[in-house]
Amino acid sequence: MTSPTSKPPLPLPEPSTFDTSTTTASTTITSKSHDPNCPFCTIATVYKPYNPTTPPPHTSPLISPSLTSPNPSTFLLLSTPYLIAFLDIMPLSPGHLLLCPRSHRPKLTDVTPAEAAELGKYVRVLSAAVSKATGIKDWNVVQNNGAAAAQVVPHCHFHVIPRPELRDKRAERFTSTMFGRGQRGELDDEEGEGLARDIRSAIAEVLREDERAKL
Repeated sequence: MTSPTSKPPLPLPEPSTFDTSTTTASTTITSKSHDPNCPFCTIATVYKPYNPTTPPPHTSPLISPSLTSPNPSTFLLLSTPYLIAFLDIMPLSPGHLLLCPRSHRPKLTDVTPAEAAELGKYVRVLSAAVSKATGIKDWNVVQNNGAAAAQVVPHCHFHVIPRPELRDKRAERFTSTMFGRGQRGELDDEEGEGLARDIRSAIAEVLREDERAKL
């Protein structure tokens, strides 16, 4: 018997699961791991996993930003059995992205060990990819837990936030809003689609580089 507060184990994947180099999980979102009122759970339900080394073309309906309509558009960057990543719709800088577990985990302490391992792997991959895609060589990784810590959506997520140089006009968009204060601008759809396409391509490139380094 499991306790009422324990998390059910993630079922084993089908033999055809795409990524054999990492721990895998079922792509099924159960009612116990999904909050219908959570926007990140909605994104995780709508966008199915794909192989990040060969992402769908930007014209594919599988990654269409409008799939989350009537909610705001989603500019998808990564979708694996465990994780989902997408551009922040109120970015602090160009390429500001969010990475979160596919299942509903309110805080970092709620994620499973397997999810934590995947989050650790892809924080690095996404950091490298967003740097390649934007040309910005410095960035923040931020993870807030709870309202007092400026967590707005109660679904565990990491921010990867490029930091343009101070002489770059884009730096003006980065203020104390990283911790919940100040002004944030909405992501333009055209800019979002272009950035998402470039970052997906960069993710594939980083993962291929990782595979070559193992040889």
